[in-house]
Amino acid sequence: MITLLQRVSSASVTINKETVAIIKKGILVFVGFQPGDSQQHIDKLLDKIIHYRIFEDSDEKMNLSVTDIDGELLIVPQFTLAADTKKGLRPGFSTAASPADGKQLFKDFLLTANKQFPKVQQGEFSAKMDVTLTNTGPATFWLEV
Repeated sequence: MITLLQRVSSASVTINKETVAIIKKGILVFVGFQPGDSQQHIDKLLDKIIHYRIFEDSDEKMNLSVTDIDGELLIVPQFTLAADTKKGLRPGFSTAASPADGKQLFKDFLLTANKQFPKVQQGEFSAKMDVTLTNTGPATFWLEV
């Protein structure tokens, strides 16, 4: 399981010209699933995400988590994170979870996120989404388990 975290002052997801999710200050989480990912991976990664200290304190040091700042999460499925880019000029996707497994893992990821964190918005699995964000910093982090 791979996540790309972006510390944002705002982010949104639009599908077919309709805004389906919007957050203010928080973390935009792009998540990609791989074969073998499980609920254990989800639990571990979400715990890390909501406690990851990527927001600045009064001394401008990254000492605060999204929980500490009363921020929000926007979770967007992105199977391209699991792409094999080692050879050639076109990404391969044999390293990504199957669509059926990815869809179930995304549902499980959202269910767990909503249990662990009070402010969760989401993109839609398999949808063509327009994702808009204002990355603060910029600050972007790659996490995987």
